[in-house]
Amino acid sequence: MRIFGPLWRGSKRAVKLFALLVAAVVLTIFVVRAVDSQRGPPLEPWHTFVPPELSRSALAKADLAQYLAAEDKAFAAVEAKVTQKLPPTDRVRFNRYYDASPIYPGRFAQDFNRTYVLEPKGAPEGAAVFLHGLTDSPYSHRHLAKLYADHGFVAIVLRLPGHGTVPGALTETDYEDWIAATRLAMREARHRVGPDKPVHIVGYSNGGALALMHALDALDDPSLVAPSRIVLMSPMVGVTEFARFAGLAGLPSIFPAFAKAAWLNLIPEFNPFKYNSFPVHAARQSFLLTQALQENITRHSRSGRLSGLAPVLTFQSVLDHTVSTRAVIDDLHARLDDNGSELVLFDINRGGHFEELLTVNAGTTLGRLLPPAPRRFRTAVIANASTTSEAMEVRETPANATEETRRPLSITYPDDVYSLSHVAIPFPLSDGLYGLEPDLSDTFGIRLGDIAARGEFGSLVVGMDMLVRMSSNPFFPYLAERVAAGLPPAR
Repeated sequence: MRIFGPLWRGSKRAVKLFALLVAAVVLTIFVVRAVDSQRGPPLEPWHTFVPPELSRSALAKADLAQYLAAEDKAFAAVEAKVTQKLPPTDRVRFNRYYDASPIYPGRFAQDFNRTYVLEPKGAPEGAAVFLHGLTDSPYSHRHLAKLYADHGFVAIVLRLPGHGTVPGALTETDYEDWIAATRLAMREARHRVGPDKPVHIVGYSNGGALALMHALDALDDPSLVAPSRIVLMSPMVGVTEFARFAGLAGLPSIFPAFAKAAWLNLIPEFNPFKYNSFPVHAARQSFLLTQALQENITRHSRSGRLSGLAPVLTFQSVLDHTVSTRAVIDDLHARLDDNGSELVLFDINRGGHFEELLTVNAGTTLGRLLPPAPRRFRTAVIANASTTSEAMEVRETPANATEETRRPLSITYPDDVYSLSHVAIPFPLSDGLYGLEPDLSDTFGIRLGDIAARGEFGSLVVGMDMLVRMSSNPFFPYLAERVAAGLPPAR
């Protein structure tokens, strides 16, 4: 006992010293973050106002008509509390909340921030629910929703809670609210087409995580509407490690003087259909959603219940700064049964003059990511025909096969594009807002996809990465072809 006494006292001292060290580190981070948050522009009305949304319990009971009525109230509140009360300094040309701005959503024939439904010609063949990404809006699904409607499906394009109104709405919205809204939309889809026709679910980015989450939950809960097909674009199966600790970044905001610490980005709102400002709470919720999703996938995989999941068709850029491409492959597709699932990968442009400027990891990404055949899912890789050719091809490998077939693709990468990106997948080059070659008749007051900014570094209100990032997909026709392959003939 005489020996253990000093050891015990020594271990207690070590624990105290460690606790003091941790406290010092946390305090340092707190102070640095608090000071850093004071830089940049002040909070604006669209950061501090939170419009009303249906509660989670109300979403569980509501139908689409009730959801739309509540949505009207939320937009009316934004009009009354933000747009009509803007100070003179915010009444500028490219502020989406200024009603005289060319990008004010209310001036367009359709405000794509809101939920909308596209009806097919004649009796519907089925229904599809579309889920957009974080800080995004229903605008991101306008092209695929039209494709579905042209092929006889009712397309229900949902505005997820906290989106489409003001960025401040995302400071109080949790991922469980998005799950509840997804269930509401799937109930509506089943109601529209009856019990015997197919219901698909289409998710982009964070919406991809919600689509998968719903499909997995439906395996356990017969009261949920199970999709017969799952289409994913840049799905948020895994996110960067920073998101794990994003909540800590907002700690100083508990003090009113450091309210800006609740935001990772405070950027002018010049996009009519997507928030530029990004709250810490939203980053934290996306991380929690992906954690819950991965646990859900693992649980079903271990119990052998993934065999009941609908076929998954995924489109993913090899380079993706927002979500983990490896997680899409290893944590999702590699775990699926042989159920007709398919993964489409868009490789970098290896035929241009950029490859020597890319990092080693970027240049070897495809070879490191895709496991060798045979695989239980079909793969299609959009890539250069050779490392010295600008011509593109599709390399297709059926499920459970080792032989790869190659066929030429008439589409090529634009000369000045070295890869796709997380945000590019759902948009054709002709998209009026994000397209690299925008249709000039498809106008929304600003063109963000074909900006080629030149000038002195550090003078713009946005980072150069936002302007450089590819925002449309030259291979969208191939994407549309693969999606349409699972639909009835076009009408």
